[in-house]
Amino acid sequence: MGAPLSTTIAQGRAFMQLIDGRSVDALSGARIDVLCPSDGKVFASIPASGAADVDLAVKAARRAFEDGPWSRMPAVERGRCLTRLFHLVEKHGDELAALEARDTGKPARQGKTDVAGTMRYYEFYGGAADKIHGDTIPFLEGFTALTLREPHGVVAGIIPWNYPLQILARVVGAALAMGNTLVVKPAEDASLTAIRIAELALEAGVPPGVFNVITGYGRDAGATLSAHPEVDYVTFTGSPLTGTAIQQAAAVNNRGVTMELGGKSPQIVFADANIEAALPVLVNAIIQNGGQTCSAGSRVLIEKPIYERVATALAERFSALVAGPHEADRDLGALINAKQRDRVAGMVAAAEEAGATVLARGSIDPDAPSGGFYQPPVLFGSVDPTIQLAQDEVFGPVLALLPFDDEADALRLANGTEFGLVASVWTLDGARQHRVAKRVRAGQVFVNGYGAGGGIELPFGGFKKSGHGREKGFEALFDMSATKTIVFNHG
Repeated sequence: MGAPLSTTIAQGRAFMQLIDGRSVDALSGARIDVLCPSDGKVFASIPASGAADVDLAVKAARRAFEDGPWSRMPAVERGRCLTRLFHLVEKHGDELAALEARDTGKPARQGKTDVAGTMRYYEFYGGAADKIHGDTIPFLEGFTALTLREPHGVVAGIIPWNYPLQILARVVGAALAMGNTLVVKPAEDASLTAIRIAELALEAGVPPGVFNVITGYGRDAGATLSAHPEVDYVTFTGSPLTGTAIQQAAAVNNRGVTMELGGKSPQIVFADANIEAALPVLVNAIIQNGGQTCSAGSRVLIEKPIYERVATALAERFSALVAGPHEADRDLGALINAKQRDRVAGMVAAAEEAGATVLARGSIDPDAPSGGFYQPPVLFGSVDPTIQLAQDEVFGPVLALLPFDDEADALRLANGTEFGLVASVWTLDGARQHRVAKRVRAGQVFVNGYGAGGGIELPFGGFKKSGHGREKGFEALFDMSATKTIVFNHG
């Protein structure tokens, strides 16, 4: 959670939310202090919106959808607006990267990487907007049947704090490309780049009211937005617990949802794998963004003949990892807030109490500010697959190693959690690559790799507790629209 509300402007810049093309404060005037995770200090503030603010934003989006040009605009023109937004993000890339790094605590270079991914989303959906076609369906003699893809209407996007720029872009790009209007509620811990992107969208030619951003606490603004009767579709990325609450709120109005709810993703390393190629990937898949990644490769399953070799090599790498302030550009930054740091530290302590062996710990930069929210990376070996560390999402730089006997045992462990978001398979055996990739219960499976530079073109989503629906790629455009069937009786 963010800092306590204050009715006065916090030190630093007072950011405003964007409703109907205008920068406005919350009607109450209440604000939330914005802390930099690197030092724990206030550097800005955002409006603390409530139900009345949400209602204004949703009504603005409704007017823009019903009465404005956006939903009737030729798809190619919507695409051109998104392409102009791509160029504006590129133009302001340094500003956005610096703001993202300071707001979230991630290393400066990662802020730049996130900007590059963000640009690609707007570029991709700018080009895809006019590529979604309907079908004609063979039907009865004297009839012609066809389908159209139509926008839902007003889409509510509830955005998490771990990748504010990129996750915002995958929601905004797909929703706007299909002709929807949007009300976005970013996390109270990381709202600043969402506000800036909405300003740039206006400059790109997106009409007022089409893309609105409200800020505030999830329990107030987020809950109201999810349940608002004039919202037609809800998309959410975050925890399963919050996702359940949002689905229940949307269900009152019988609204559709896309849910991306985290993971406990396995990286499976067989004895014939190219170990030297795998090692840096295995490490990066858990320390990227401080482990605060839904698709983090948080379990490494290692075939027993090579377990000691791989565990020793990973321990050497973990011991050398350093967490530090965003501007220092170390291996990882601070966690988002004190609550998250304490949660991760608590899960590390619980794993030790459960008998898991610590093979290595990284360190914190000695020059890191004492008020920052730092958690050094931790590597656990020979983890019991039934304990919390092996079953639950830590959302921090904590890696669990689990040995396995054979392919069947690897699949049992890989599929042995409530999650099913991402997996990787490391083997040079082509037949095994196909067998395991098909049998792992995950929305994405990478063979001899992990992740794909953001994977903007690749459908993304999970099975089981990891959620439902798909984001990214063309699949997201289907989620952000509905099929209409039209039948002509022409005799």
